[in-house]
Amino acid sequence: MGLDFLILYEHPVREYESDLLLKLELQRRGYTAEIRQLLDRKKLKYFTWKKPKVLVASCMYDNEAINSHVYNNVGRLNKIVNLHWEQMLSDTQEEGDWFNMGGNAKKCVQTCWGRRTAARLAAHGMQEKNCPVTGAVMMDFLRPEFRGYYKNKAALCAEFGLDPAKQLHLYISSFGYASMTEAEVRELSAMAGTDFTGFAATNRASMAETLSWFDRYLADHPEVELVYRRHPSEWNSPALAGLAARRPNFHVIFERGVKDWIVAADSISIWMSTAIAEVYMAGKSCHILRPMPIQHEYDPVIYAGARCVTSYEAFLAAMADPHPPFPIAKEVIEGYFDPSPTPAYKRMADLLEQVYKEPPRDAPMGPGFAPHFNWLKFFALWGVHLLFALRLPPEKLFFFHKGLAGFAQRIYGYVEKAHVPKARARAMEQALRPFVQ
Repeated sequence: MGLDFLILYEHPVREYESDLLLKLELQRRGYTAEIRQLLDRKKLKYFTWKKPKVLVASCMYDNEAINSHVYNNVGRLNKIVNLHWEQMLSDTQEEGDWFNMGGNAKKCVQTCWGRRTAARLAAHGMQEKNCPVTGAVMMDFLRPEFRGYYKNKAALCAEFGLDPAKQLHLYISSFGYASMTEAEVRELSAMAGTDFTGFAATNRASMAETLSWFDRYLADHPEVELVYRRHPSEWNSPALAGLAARRPNFHVIFERGVKDWIVAADSISIWMSTAIAEVYMAGKSCHILRPMPIQHEYDPVIYAGARCVTSYEAFLAAMADPHPPFPIAKEVIEGYFDPSPTPAYKRMADLLEQVYKEPPRDAPMGPGFAPHFNWLKFFALWGVHLLFALRLPPEKLFFFHKGLAGFAQRIYGYVEKAHVPKARARAMEQALRPFVQ
């Protein structure tokens, strides 16, 4: 029996919850749908008797992505819908080639969170039929229909040992480059073809000054619990550890999603994270803390013209304001995140249903596309997944060959980070199911 929809995810924290919501809605409508990770083992059934009618991808920028994400997972297929997870870009990225799709990726259905992204893709050569506006599924969890899905302030504070009687202030960090060594920055710059040296310096200086603000403020305001939701790369930051040791009301927490903390928080501040849209969708406001300017080529364009806090005195005033206005204009943020009475996951399911029932809108695997099967990746994934099941890191197994050990360990790391245990997946599905009516 064939499969109607196969949904592929890349990053579980970013995507899995939204993919699960979409899967449940498709199943509610009577379709068959499954979720797999991009680096899962390739299986014959998805090329043959269980070949999906529609493949729902996580990213799709060029012919190589079509080959890697589609052809190497299910074979030839022209019904490709991209959930298009990277839509909050800098002005440089918006004008560049990569994020505006190249080659036959323009023939895939590239879903858009808002009208501004659809207009940008159309201006770079995409047909309107291939860039529909659906809204952003991950924002649905903040709608009134999902009230009760996340823990309230009291429950979340109890889980992490915080005082619910105190003001809960959330800081959403995005200092991803601050903890990198100079060598790591150079390596990343070489891989991306972009010099990140200056941006890394901005990360470090901005983080240091922001922490100095928090240090001064928390010393004088014991009535505030400040939760610093760190960026994944900040896990070994001596600066964060030092401040947490010095101020008992400063807490570095990465557990639970950012939406959990947004819903529970009494007040919120941010640097340059795209989570500012989630703050807006939750019906809350926030302060943008910018001790120093960010180079425009790295700053998400949604922040252009935003009101920012640039000094400690302004920070004190901002923290004292119980009802601050949202720092980004309504028409800007809603241009990137289309508002609608209908939740985005239902709009997305409507689109997928339409793609399923109708002939292919275009031919992504038609002229201009040259398929090739990656046999090295095929066998490497089977081997790495076996090692992962045995919890046997390749760097220990292949100690005698540094190059092989390094190659296998990188894939092992990706698989480990992307893995969603079956028990966790079942629990998430059980929690979500009551909200899919």
